[in-house]
Amino acid sequence: MTGPMPVQYLTPEDLVVMFRLPSVETVYQWRRKGTGPRGFRVGRHLRYDPADVQSWVQSLVEGAA
Repeated sequence: MTGPMPVQYLTPEDLVVMFRLPSVETVYQWRRKGTGPRGFRVGRHLRYDPADVQSWVQSLVEGAA
């Protein structure tokens, strides 16, 4: 990893709120299908780097143009 560590990694629940998703199951479906932002496990907990989420959103915006 390069650069400073983020202040806080995001949880699946954070993504639900951020994107106004119907449930956390949507985030887990993205992960199973390989279509969502890159996540990683800390023990049994799933976390997302905010920079990875931002890159993923940017790729969606560019793909829609």
